[in-house]
Amino acid sequence: MSKTHYAAIDIGSNAIRLLIKCVNAPESEERMSKVQLVRVPIRLGEDAFVKGRIGKKKARQMLSLMNAYKELMAIYEVEDYRACATSAMRDADNGPELCREIMLQTGIRIEILDGREEAKLISSDLIAPKHLGPDDTYLYVDVGGGSTELNIIVAGQLVASHSFDIGTVRSLNGMVKAEEWAHFAQYLRQLKDQYGSIKVVGSGGNINKLLRLGAPAERSNINFLPLESLHRVARELKQYDSEGRMIHFRLKPDRAEVIVPAADIFLLVGDTLAADGVIVPAKGLSDGIIDSIYRRHQQA
Repeated sequence: MSKTHYAAIDIGSNAIRLLIKCVNAPESEERMSKVQLVRVPIRLGEDAFVKGRIGKKKARQMLSLMNAYKELMAIYEVEDYRACATSAMRDADNGPELCREIMLQTGIRIEILDGREEAKLISSDLIAPKHLGPDDTYLYVDVGGGSTELNIIVAGQLVASHSFDIGTVRSLNGMVKAEEWAHFAQYLRQLKDQYGSIKVVGSGGNINKLLRLGAPAERSNINFLPLESLHRVARELKQYDSEGRMIHFRLKPDRAEVIVPAADIFLLVGDTLAADGVIVPAKGLSDGIIDSIYRRHQQA
């Protein structure tokens, strides 16, 4: 009997990912298993945050990639999918126009998520997971190329979501406004005053790489990166330029650039909240997108 496959296309400001999962048998420990993950760093944010629109070259690259992802989904006989775009496409004047063109050329329908919907998808499967204390307060932090999404979870309930125009690609291009940094820091201080002890949960590719560098023994569904280790890794990374980080830390070119601003964002959160570290689940936005497809089919 063939398995059911679902796919997520995550169109981020730094990279565009295709994740394909299969639905496991009801008696399985895990609801779904990953069968394919492809990540291509097109860096849409370089255009969107600097020029205000996606240029012709990146638009062509994106169209070619969507055709490739369409073929991969056909090979895996994907039953259903969602293609979701985040901060770069939100900011680009021609984002909706580009989505229409891709739909005409490939048949792939792209949803441009607002910050709140993006934040909900990121945390959808992480609210009160069995690995974490159900009565504690958690701040889920997803650092992307163009934005940072914050979700506050109290006793297993999502009580607040906030999206800030602070991201790694935006930061590298000097496009984060001073008032946005100030607003971000003020919001964190307000959370600290309101909730007291808050545990930080990080998601996204950068925090997983930082985990590998700072706590290499941690490899499970829920991992922990001590804040002291994160500070140490950030200092080590900053000793080198991007090429040096590629060599010394075995990072891909685009990751070598964005990992430092990502570390700084996580450190700002951790230091402001006086957290002892960052909890790192092995899930992100792509997983949340597929979870939303699964729930929709279960309710049908």
